[in-house]
Amino acid sequence: MSVARRVPGLAHLRHYERRWLRPDVIAGIVLAAILVPQGMAYAELAGLPAVTGLYTTIACLVAYAVFGPSKVLVLGPDSSVSPLILATITPLLVTGDPASAIALAGMLAVLVGLIEIGLGVARLGFVADLLSSEVRVGYLVGLSVTIVVGQLPKLFGFSTDADGFIGELQAFVDGLGDTNTTTLITGLGVLAVLLVLPRVLPKVPAVLVAVVGVTVASAALDLASRGVATVGVLPRGVPAPAFPSVSLSDVVPLLVGAVGITMVSLADTIATSASFAARRGEEVHPDQELVGIGASNVAAGLFQGFAVSVSGSRTAVADRSGAKSQAAGLVGAALVALLLLFLNGLLATLPQTALAAVVIVAALSLADLGELRRYAEVRPSSLLIALVAAGGVILLGVLEGIVVAVVLAVLLFFRRNWWPHGAVLGEVDELGGWHSLKEYPEGRQRDGIVVFRWEAPLFFANAGQFRDQVRELVRERRPQWVVLQCEAMTDIDVTAAEVLRDLDEELNAKGVHLVFVEMRDRLQRLVGRYGLHSELDQEHFFPSLRTALEHLDHHPPPPPG
Repeated sequence: MSVARRVPGLAHLRHYERRWLRPDVIAGIVLAAILVPQGMAYAELAGLPAVTGLYTTIACLVAYAVFGPSKVLVLGPDSSVSPLILATITPLLVTGDPASAIALAGMLAVLVGLIEIGLGVARLGFVADLLSSEVRVGYLVGLSVTIVVGQLPKLFGFSTDADGFIGELQAFVDGLGDTNTTTLITGLGVLAVLLVLPRVLPKVPAVLVAVVGVTVASAALDLASRGVATVGVLPRGVPAPAFPSVSLSDVVPLLVGAVGITMVSLADTIATSASFAARRGEEVHPDQELVGIGASNVAAGLFQGFAVSVSGSRTAVADRSGAKSQAAGLVGAALVALLLLFLNGLLATLPQTALAAVVIVAALSLADLGELRRYAEVRPSSLLIALVAAGGVILLGVLEGIVVAVVLAVLLFFRRNWWPHGAVLGEVDELGGWHSLKEYPEGRQRDGIVVFRWEAPLFFANAGQFRDQVRELVRERRPQWVVLQCEAMTDIDVTAAEVLRDLDEELNAKGVHLVFVEMRDRLQRLVGRYGLHSELDQEHFFPSLRTALEHLDHHPPPPPG
């Protein structure tokens, strides 16, 4: 494979047009204004020093500009990933040593990156589909609730040591007496700006307005003297690359967390990439996208950062600001680096409660309540699945909630194949074909013939269900022919073949015969390899329902036996 394919940044650089420079610089400046406060806020959400969010931002933007295929996608610290980082590293911390937390988070990012690169190289991007839509929506709703509850003490100006949703909620209620009124008013003011300004002036970056405004106000009013906790002066400079040093015993639990982070971020990554590529008339390369994001995570881990994901909101900002290439991300990274090198005291008076407000607003955006309402209207079972996933996150924890979500997705898949729908069909003149009698009870049937559609692969887990449904139809309707419409049948395994053989013999003894229509050629060859043509009459396989019925009209069934 060509170097340009593996390192798309080189190809982009080779074809860069001078007229793109101005819009890229403008987009980069706008991005930096958003990336700084969000990076710091999501770092603290991950239980890490705020400055690590800036290290992460620089490293991942530069790495993606080199290895990422998209010209506009923006990576960085993410509100859906940071709680997973916190949940993964917290049990491994013996003390509250920030250096230990940074090392663990860095190794976690490296592991996430290696997994993503491996999936991309092996062309396994399809694993993003393992979480169904309703499971993912439910998981994010639960995550939203836990993040908001976890940030409330900081918004109110006090801290708690509780663990778990119930414990944190109880600790927050118990600690309300310790509320710092000035801190709360400040936080609520930032929250109001973040929630209201986008509705009134959608093109104005609300995060920038809120952060600049509250930082200036904090300095002017000396809010620190009134008990308002501030970010303080950031460490000067950018760290040199170094492999994070952790105990070998910590690698396995970190690997478990890395798998969870990968599962959560992949669906967003592929969906966001495809969406913006289609909007810009570009082609998306999911597997190379995984390599690019994996490289960004590895880079973040080597520069005292933490795991990152694609941000749909920041990508939208870059797109609206006119970004033409990843040069916009490089400009943003350069400005963040300049901040750390020469202006590290610029945000010293930024209140911590403002960062809490930024996180809370981001968390609220995770909860897609409109989608839950849609589930309730179109498919209540999907709403139940989403609520179970949300409950798993809220009641069991973030990592445990991932396990619940994945298990739920797998069970959902197997349920739909274990207990698939089998439909008796009737001829509906208005629609010009055969359709389910449950949907169209006016459909006409043929005397002595039952047309039955099996809507799933036929395999060991559902072959018994298939047999029982056919038996029930024979008992109720007493047909001479059971015509199996096989269009939706995508596979027949060895166990199912044995069930078909036994069922055919059982029905033949009662004077009932099986007929197969619209079975795929591959499955017909498979049936032949199973040796079923000696039991299932080869003459009873037809390319269409019409030809099968015409044949049955002119050929009486064989006698029982």
